Order: sequence, then C-alpha cells, then structure tokens
Amino acid sequence: MSMTSRSLRAFTILLVAAVQLGAQAPEGIPRDLARLRAQQISDVRYSLSFDLTPHAPEANGIEELKFRLAQPVPVVLDFREGKIAGVEINGKKTPAKIENGHIALPQELLRAGENTVSMYFFAPIAPAGKAITRFEDKDDGAEYIYSLFVPMDASMAFPCFDQPDLKARFTLNVTAPEDWTVIANSPSATTHLFPALRVFPAVPSHALPTRTTSFAETKPISTYLFAFAAGPFKKVHDTPGLPRLYVRKSKFQKAEAEAAEVQQITADGIKYLSDYFAQPFPFPKYDMVMLPGFAYGGMEHAGATFLREESILFRSAPTHSDRLSRDILLLHELTHQWFGDLVTMRWFDDLWLKEGFAQYMAYHALADLKPKENVWKRFYQAIKPAAYAIDSTQGTTPIYQEITNLKDAKSAYGAIVYSKAPGVLKQLAFVLGEEHFRDGLRLYLKEHAYANAEWSDLVGAFEQVSKKSLGEWANAYIKRRGMPQVDAEWTCDPNSGEIATKLREKDVLGEGGDWPIATQVLLMYRGQKVVTRADIGKRETRILSSPIDEHDHTCPQFIFANDKDNAYGRFLLDERSRTAVMEQLGSIDDVFVRTLLWGSLWDSVREAELDPSEYIELALKLLRGETDEALAQSIVGRMNTALHRYVGPEVRAHLVPKAETLAYDQMLHSSDLDLRIIWFRALRGVAETEASRAHIKDLLSGKLTVPGVELRPLDRWNMITGLLALDDADAEALLAAEEKRDPSGDGKKYAYVAAAARPNENTKSRYFDEYLHNASRPEDWVEQSLGPFNYWNQQKLTLPYLRPALEALPKVKSERKIFFVLGWLNAFIGGQQSPEAQAQVRQFLAGAALDKDLKLKILEVSDELDRTVKIRQKYAATKSVPGL
Repeated sequence: MSMTSRSLRAFTILLVAAVQLGAQAPEGIPRDLARLRAQQISDVRYSLSFDLTPHAPEANGIEELKFRLAQPVPVVLDFREGKIAGVEINGKKTPAKIENGHIALPQELLRAGENTVSMYFFAPIAPAGKAITRFEDKDDGAEYIYSLFVPMDASMAFPCFDQPDLKARFTLNVTAPEDWTVIANSPSATTHLFPALRVFPAVPSHALPTRTTSFAETKPISTYLFAFAAGPFKKVHDTPGLPRLYVRKSKFQKAEAEAAEVQQITADGIKYLSDYFAQPFPFPKYDMVMLPGFAYGGMEHAGATFLREESILFRSAPTHSDRLSRDILLLHELTHQWFGDLVTMRWFDDLWLKEGFAQYMAYHALADLKPKENVWKRFYQAIKPAAYAIDSTQGTTPIYQEITNLKDAKSAYGAIVYSKAPGVLKQLAFVLGEEHFRDGLRLYLKEHAYANAEWSDLVGAFEQVSKKSLGEWANAYIKRRGMPQVDAEWTCDPNSGEIATKLREKDVLGEGGDWPIATQVLLMYRGQKVVTRADIGKRETRILSSPIDEHDHTCPQFIFANDKDNAYGRFLLDERSRTAVMEQLGSIDDVFVRTLLWGSLWDSVREAELDPSEYIELALKLLRGETDEALAQSIVGRMNTALHRYVGPEVRAHLVPKAETLAYDQMLHSSDLDLRIIWFRALRGVAETEASRAHIKDLLSGKLTVPGVELRPLDRWNMITGLLALDDADAEALLAAEEKRDPSGDGKKYAYVAAAARPNENTKSRYFDEYLHNASRPEDWVEQSLGPFNYWNQQKLTLPYLRPALEALPKVKSERKIFFVLGWLNAFIGGQQSPEAQAQVRQFLAGAALDKDLKLKILEVSDELDRTVKIRQKYAATKSVPGL
C-alpha cells in the first residue's frame, strides 16, 4: 500500500485530531497507522532512564526520543496505562494527554529532519497483567522486577512507536537499590553509587542507597525486544567463554548444578548457528536470566534472553528427554537472535518468520550437536501431533494471518506458528535439499540484517538459490489453512511381487485445493524396509514398485506413506496395513518407524477408525518391552487420554487396574533409570483404585521408593493433587503435612495449585471468583491451577463453570498474557466430555458477540470435545465387559 504526500498528511492530521479530542482515538495500533509512521519516521533513538523503587506501584521514567521526519506532519506516540508529567518537543514545553493509549504530537512543533521529544512518565508495575512485572520471593523476601513487551506492551512501559518495523537504538539507565544487579540488551557501560536521594524530580526519595547502571547503545531492535531485569540476581558458574547466566539468589545453589550444561549447549549453539547462517552472533553479548513464574518458556530479547526458571531448574525428577527438551528451548531462544532480532518480521501476521524458524533450527542444531539422539524422531513427537490436532479443526488458521491491529496480535500465537510452521519447513527442506535450504537462509539474513522482512522475501531467497518456483507450495502451506490427508491403496501380485500403490490426497477440512507433497513411502517386508520417494501433486499419484529382489516375490506386510516424517499432513494406515502393524509393532527395531506407526494408530483413534480400548490393550501388551523412554512416555500419555476421555466408565474400570499394575511393576523393576521415572509418572497419572492410591501414599511417606530416583518437590505436590482430586480419605492430612514440609515460595504456589483439585462446590466457587477478580494473584499460579480445577473426574462439578468461563473470554484476553486464553479454554472445555457440555459450547458460539480470534480459539479447543463425544458414542456398545 502506498499513499501520496497529500493523503498521508490528511490522514495523519485527522488521526492526531482524533487523539487530541479523545472521542475517536484509535484503540491499539492499527496497521494503517503503523504503515504511515514507517513511511514518515526513521532513525529512531530512545534514551530511557528508569527509577525502580522496591514495592512501588510504578516506575518513574525520563525519556529522550529522537527521530527523523520526512516532512512536518503530526505524529502519534503509543503509551497506555501510564502517566505523563511533562513533555518538551524540540525544546518547547507543551501540554500532553494520553487518549486511548496514544499521545498526539502537534505538527506545529515538529519539523522535517531530526526531532527531539523529552518526557517524564510513570509506568505501572504489578505481579501480573502489566508490561513490568514484580516478583516477590517468598523464600527470602527479595524483590525482582522485569519487563516483557511482546507483542505491543512496550507502550505500557514508556512512550514509543510500538511497531516491529520502526527499529530503534536504545540507551538505558536504571537506578535501583545498591545491592541489585541490572541486566539489559547491551553491556553495562558505567555504574554510579548514590546515597539515599531523589534521583528524579518530584518523585519519592529512595530509603536506601542506590546504584545507577548505564548501558551502551544497542543495535537497531524492535520495541518488543527491548528489555531489562533488576533485583539481587547472582551470576552462576561465571566462566570465560561461556554465556552469562543469572538466577535469583535463593536458587543459586540449585542453579549451580545445572548451569554448566545450560551454558555449554548455548555456547555450542552460538558457534553452530554462526557457521550455519554464515552470520556472526549479531549482538555484543548474550546473557540468560532465569525468572520465576515467567509467562513463557523464554523470551528472546536481543542480547538478553529471559527464561522461565522452572524450565531450566527441574522441579521434578528429570529424564534424559526432559534435558533434551531444555536444550531445544535454549537453542530456540538462541536462534531468535538471528531469526526475529537481527531480521524481524515487518508485522505480526508474519510471526512464523521468527517462531517457526526458531523451532525448526533448534532441532536442526541439536541434531548436529548431538547426532546420537535421534533428534528428528523427537521433532515428530514434540511438533507434529500439536500441529495436526489444530489443523484438523474449524478453528485453524493459515500460517500467515491478517492482523489489522496489534492489539489482536495475540491471536497469531499458538500451534500454527510453533508447530505447523516448523513442520512445514521440514517439508520445504526436503523439497529444496539441505544445501539450497541453508543457502536461502544465508541470503535472507544477509539481505535484511538489522531490518525487517516479509514471508515473500524469504520465499524469494529460496527461489533465487534453488532456481525452483515455490509459488504453489507457498500458497498452499503458508496462505491456506488446514492440511492434506494422504490415503494409500495398494495391491500386490503374489506371483511376481509387483506392487501398485495409489496415493490419494484430500483436504482435511473439505475446503478444496491441492497440496504439493513430497514424501517417502515405506514398504515393510518382515522387518526389512524398502523406501520409495513420491511427489503427490494433483489429488492422486500412482507408484509401481518391484519385488524386494528378483528371487523373492514376497508381498509387503504393510505400507506407510510418510517415512522419516518429511511431509506435512495426516497419514493414516489403510485397514490391511493397520491390522499388520498392530500384530507386528513390538518386533519393529527402528524406533523412528515405531514412533511414526504409534502416531498413525493414535490418529486412527482420534478419527474414530480404531476402538480406543484396542489401542489401550495394545499399549498394555507392548509397553513392557518398549525401551525408548520418549516413545514410552508418549504412549502412556495417549493411553491415559483414552482412559480418561474416550472410553466409558465400565471399560475404564476394567482397564485401569491393568494399567496400574503395569506402571507399578515397571516403576520398580525397569532396568533403565529414565524408564523408572516415566513409569512413576504413569502410576501417578493412572492411579485410581484404593490399592494404587496406597502406593502413592507409600511413596509420599518414604515407605516405598523408586530405585535410583530422588523425588523432587513437584513430584510430591503432583501426587497430593491427584489424591485430593480423587477425594482420598487421607488427602487433606497429606496436604497439610506437605505445606509444613515445604514452606518455600514454590511450596506455597504448589499448595494453591493442588487445592484447586478439591472436589467440592465451595472450592470451585472461590477459585473461579479469584481467577476473574484477584489481580494480585500471580498469573503462573492461576495458569497452573486450571488443570486441577478441571480434573478429569470432576466434569459434573465443573460443568456449571463452563458457560461463565466462556463469557469471561474477552476479559481474560485483554488482561492476561499471550498463551493464557488457550490454557483457559483447554481447561474448561477440555475438562468436559458430555453431549450436554458440547451443546453448551455450540449454543454459546451461536449467540455470543465475540471477535473472530476468540471464536476460532473456541472452535479449535472444542474439536477435542466433539471428538470425545463422537468416539464414546460410536464405541459405547461395541464391547461388553469383562473380556472386552
């Protein structure tokens, strides 16, 4: 879109007049406003000073903003929920007011060329719901303050042009108590100590001596990537050559045990990614700061990644897979320093340009750094099911999402960008070849360094290096929603061994269109694999395969159409292959193949093509011999889902004792430590009968131990949560005892989370009221308690809260962080299984006045409820108990 100078001036004057009048001031940051500012404004520099006073409800700030204007036009700044104490524009004082999140700068005080705006301001600080968060450590009373601005919350902390394509250089000064450490995007340049004094004019004085830390000017970065954290942090394992790692002082000893691994994988990742991208690390330094209760697993601020403390310092006994998942998190945030920070999407409709690539490249890096780990099998397990689950619902969206206002940018976050986008990139790498894929990324980063880009820029880079046209591919996978399903039909001549395979594709949502698919078809002959490449273009592809050798005309036992998981889509087994797989799955040595086949069987359950009780029986039969702990954990999780959602009470009552017995036996006798941890978790998740609950209580008392496993605090709290939810006679006494045993800050949170599982109306009423009305309750406390509140066996007790939870969605969306809405819906809708709940959701959707994003999210999450009702109705009478 382009505008003439006259129309640009007219539009901006009207916009500023609206801001000044207040009546028509735009809410959020409209795309049109952002485009206009990007055309007129350049060379932006912020000089910011924050005064952080312990326990204060706000931060005091001074800002000097410099920018160049192409021509003298009115300018709109973004600033919401804060206060302005004074404004000077090019040396002239002017009254200023905040209207609907904006400050109007009048044209008569601005000029073509450089402009300087100086301001005193005040920004809110709170335990939740604000851009600057306060955390009070219950262990030692220490206070920590940190910022989190994505996608447009920088304008809640200071006046700015809060859009990703107006990159700026930042200079920062932070005044805080003398014993606090401050970490920011760039290295600290100087520090100054002061006695107790007024640092800012007309604001309260500090009661204690202060220190002002000044930071060097940053490289050009987007506002959402600017950050600071302050408090009595301590550096952990401070070692030359390794990235710096900070933790709150009360967790220093625990952090020491994990720091070396965290720093080493990050240092290795920096070297690997610098070489792979042919682009050195783009910022002067790289720090990692662990923050308790952080809203996300991590946030990739340029030069200073913030990490959720719980994701780094394990609260429960970790498995090898848990440690690899931590590696992926660290490499994901590190990759963002190139994909997101060095090159930033122009607007949040291209969010996948940073999130999808960070996720894909994290696995790519780990696959090279730890080649023995079968990383691409783990990629499938961690990435693809979530992507396929959302892409098969009416709530799905394209990877590229039209966002007309940044206030709606939260809608872009979810499994589409975090799971589908990397899954699609794996397909693209297979189509292009590894060398062309790498060279395309190198070209893209080189051409757009310290600037912004769009998806077409990336596709253009791939086309330039590969000489392949990707228009059809990009339109299908980036611009369209949904995914293909590929069905295989095959015949085999028993006399010649010749195989004819017909691959048919269809759109899962029934919305039409072709999907260009490149895949590998697996033919399995008594344990021997034969793989054939297939390119599916127009609905149907035929493949002719020769016999396994000229002397052996044996027919294959089964065919699977996505070996090595290169393609993106649903690949179900045909009926003959599914029967053969269920008979032979335990004897397949290739763990990647085994994992893909278990996944396809689970897809058959979700598509109501396979009775969930058959899946459970197969799991119970084969799990004892499964040696891959990541696969075992996946199968156990799906078995629990089937037990708690897809089968009826009678079938569950028949199968649960078998599952409990298996879990108990394997927990004690498996030869592998990681598997013993997996089976301990399995027992905790499946325990329902009195005998199994007694085992859980014996684990809590120490009467029973898991060989070689030291249970950590969260392990104990999770067991207590389950006992409370099951209304065990001893649960309340055990809760009280654990509160005495673990009086730490974490213990207080876990006690709150566990108590949400109490199966009584008073508890549910009190918690639900607090979810909506207690702003002082930290968001991670609320977030983690939603599951126990909606425990699988309490659907009748929680059904009355389904409609109120849906009605609260606009409030929840506006007040909570990005992923909270999905967590809220997954808890309240996901906690239900009945046609009555399904009818309530559909009735609400039909009558509610919701924005498009919320409607789509309800459709996305309610799909699982629809599947549950469908599966239960189809298989309710297919088997009698006992005997199944």
